[in-house]
Amino acid sequence: MITVLAFVVTLGLLIVVHEYGHYRVAVACGVKVLRFSVGFGRTLWSRRRGETEFVVAALPLGGYVRMLDEREAPVPPHELHRAFNRQSLARRTAIVAAGPIANLLLAVLLYACAHWIGIEEPKAVLGSPTAGSVFERAGVRAGDWVRAYADRDDQWHDLASLNDLQWQVIRHALNQQPMELLLSDAQGRGQRRVTLDLDRLAVNEIDADSLRRIGLPAAFRQPVVGQVIPGGPAAAAGLRPGDRIESIDGAAIVDAQPVFERIRAAVRDGAGVPMHWRVLRGGETVELTVTPRAISEGQHTFGRIEAALGGVPERVLVRSGPIDGLVKGVRRTWDMSVLSLKMLGRIAIGEASVRNLSGPLTIADAAGQSARQGFVSFIGFLAVVSLSIGVLNLLPLPMLDGGHLMYYLFEAVTGRPVSDLWLARLQRGGVAILLLVMSVALYNDVARLLGLQ
Repeated sequence: MITVLAFVVTLGLLIVVHEYGHYRVAVACGVKVLRFSVGFGRTLWSRRRGETEFVVAALPLGGYVRMLDEREAPVPPHELHRAFNRQSLARRTAIVAAGPIANLLLAVLLYACAHWIGIEEPKAVLGSPTAGSVFERAGVRAGDWVRAYADRDDQWHDLASLNDLQWQVIRHALNQQPMELLLSDAQGRGQRRVTLDLDRLAVNEIDADSLRRIGLPAAFRQPVVGQVIPGGPAAAAGLRPGDRIESIDGAAIVDAQPVFERIRAAVRDGAGVPMHWRVLRGGETVELTVTPRAISEGQHTFGRIEAALGGVPERVLVRSGPIDGLVKGVRRTWDMSVLSLKMLGRIAIGEASVRNLSGPLTIADAAGQSARQGFVSFIGFLAVVSLSIGVLNLLPLPMLDGGHLMYYLFEAVTGRPVSDLWLARLQRGGVAILLLVMSVALYNDVARLLGLQ
């Protein structure tokens, strides 16, 4: 129920904002607006306010603003000056661009609100990096606190949390830029610098393989045993809540991440492999033999001991003032827009997989998950979707706002509008492209739900 409600709120809000951008600028330019519709198809609710009919329709996957236009229906002579097609090129451009711009402005405001309200996030104290990854080669160790990062210009920027670090690492990887980090221990002592050679990865998309090669660690968690499930392998081995893991098979354990990796890998020929654990319990060292249970999911088999592992990561409250929060909202919207366009370009030329495209099912699932995580998380999710709608609608494809803006650019350069013949051809091509993209996105949604991706 939460997922459905969050999805409806997401679509409703973002569609209304987009269409209101068109509507508000059209009215400001003196154009008569006949209908403001949220959704398509059969009318569920309608109300007339002034000369405009406001409608909620049955299919909520979009909306439209219908304006007086000679190309759609005859216009009385006394209202010709209020027809959209009779407006100057500048006014038509402003009306069409207003929808995507409204979505981008909403993203700025939502990001700013998230910064103003504040949210508790994991502190940027890192666990163990993946073996052979960029982070490990750079010399990052478990327990390192990442304080700041720098680009090629050597300008240092503070990092507020692990989430902030993750975003910057992804941005630099996709832009194929190196990144310098300023590290200290968890208490802020012993500062040192390391360089992440993200430019050498040639990453075109963020998928499981690229994340493994980057090796960004999870938040540092103390290697302690939490709840032990009765009857499971951990209970059978004698593990108890509060045990601190010192070593596994002779290898020293500093944080919880290597414990998970070793347990998952401790299977052979479909059966668990015994592991020699040394734990600290009440000031005394205890040696145990832990044999994971082999679990099969699809083509993968991994070990599980049925116990909670790892302490709670340290968290920090990330909050910004009015001006700083707004600046961060603008910066995040710009960075996300640029990355979105680059990713779409890479998909178009085949450098990135079409599996990166998502449709309504994935959006609905993400809406529900973010809503369960709290109000601020849902605000961040709304910002991402609003930004995506704004960017997608500015693409130069017929049927989208960006396609109309391309027509107007042609008109501005040549002094004449695109001919009706070419308009019809481009519209048919645009419909075909959009149907293809929507089909791929829907296929990806279903494949993810079935575990095929």
